[in-house]
Amino acid sequence: MDTKKTAAFVNKLWDESIIPTLSEYIKIPNKSPIFDPDWEKHGHMERAVAMLEAWCRKQPVKGMQIEIVRIKNRTPVLLIDIPGSAGADPEDVVLLYGHYDKQPEFSGWADDLDPWKPVIKNGRLYGRGGADDGYATFGSLTAIRALQEQGIPHAHCVVLIEGCEESGSFDLPFYIDKLKDRIGSPSLVVCLDAECGNYDQFWCTTSLRGNLTGKLKVEVLTEGVHSGAASGIVPSSFRLLRKLLSRIENESTGKLLPDALYVDIPAQRQQQAVKAAEVLKDSVHKKFPWAVKDPAPAESPLELLLNNTWRPTLSVTGADGLPALVNAGNVALPYTTLKMSFRLPPTCDPKAAAAAVKKALEADKPPLAKVSFDVDSAMGGWNAPEIADWLVDSMKKASDTFFGKPSMYMGTGGTIPFMGMLGEKFPKAQFLVTGLLGPNSNAHGPNEFLHIETGKRLTSCVAQVLEDHFSRG
Repeated sequence: MDTKKTAAFVNKLWDESIIPTLSEYIKIPNKSPIFDPDWEKHGHMERAVAMLEAWCRKQPVKGMQIEIVRIKNRTPVLLIDIPGSAGADPEDVVLLYGHYDKQPEFSGWADDLDPWKPVIKNGRLYGRGGADDGYATFGSLTAIRALQEQGIPHAHCVVLIEGCEESGSFDLPFYIDKLKDRIGSPSLVVCLDAECGNYDQFWCTTSLRGNLTGKLKVEVLTEGVHSGAASGIVPSSFRLLRKLLSRIENESTGKLLPDALYVDIPAQRQQQAVKAAEVLKDSVHKKFPWAVKDPAPAESPLELLLNNTWRPTLSVTGADGLPALVNAGNVALPYTTLKMSFRLPPTCDPKAAAAAVKKALEADKPPLAKVSFDVDSAMGGWNAPEIADWLVDSMKKASDTFFGKPSMYMGTGGTIPFMGMLGEKFPKAQFLVTGLLGPNSNAHGPNEFLHIETGKRLTSCVAQVLEDHFSRG
């Protein structure tokens, strides 16, 4: 590969074609099915996948076949099949993955920004879904084109872009079964939906946490009553709920209490975390929009990284039964419900974790109250297999060439259900899980952005890995 030609080609395509199309894509409010149950009626998902398909069809990729695959009542999948170069083994497949569904709007966007309005400033493309994960289709196909432009051989490539990832990928297993003959047994999986520790290096995600979500509800009345008449007689549903939370979480430290939520951290992952902490230093916590000035966590950057990637955590992400302040009269509330999101260590058994949490919350129920914990979803995490020497060398070469610094490895606190599915189905595959979700990019939250220069460099790095994959020993 002539790396200067690769960078020039990739940069030009990003500037002239990808950024304009991605900007149009950001305008489409194609929220994931769990956030928009009427997605078929609204038609936004169809508009988004059709836009991606149209762009792909304009790309002069040799032998490419494109199809929007559909299963009734499920979000469609964009499938792109590109045969390998002359002499390539057709059974040696590279699977490149991404998704095109989006998180909901959320609140708190800056005055000049909006989730469905693309805005470019300071080298960043703002708007919902650009970095998470609209760019994946463009980046995958551009990396393959970069090789073909120079006549560099590559393996048989299958690009799979789903529309249900932000809902837990509940549609995806049906497509994996339907397309199993076309996907084959990949020797390399490239996922462009992950984080990067900074915008200065090529980052590879080595693990993903699992996710357990559910609703904890405490009921004390069938309807609200005057708080003056009831208080002192009827217990507060909020107080009881608060007490129940103490069964599973130390409210002073945030440490979760059930043993079933913990695993031993592999030595290699600890070593990788040490190196990542040495590079990232205080940026591990400073990348977030803190309400306090100059936050100083008690834990070291290393401990914070391990907390975020290999230890269980709890976030309360929603509530019901609590009126908005403008409607909050002097009423004893009949019930309080919390939406709870547990992040589980990569190798933790999600079913065992769910059972342990449910048992702790529902055992010895407080008198005068009904208590229930209903599990919405329990998804396992993913821990990458040992990385092959050729991939280690390739990532280092790519990062040195296109970023000017060595490649880095770290776990990620989020969840990509597809990785766990693939890890089980293809235990011999190598994984390059990477992405653009770096400091302050704020996927899922307000002011989400895509770091344009990193997107270009990452695309070139993927091209380098595809070349090295074909020529590996």
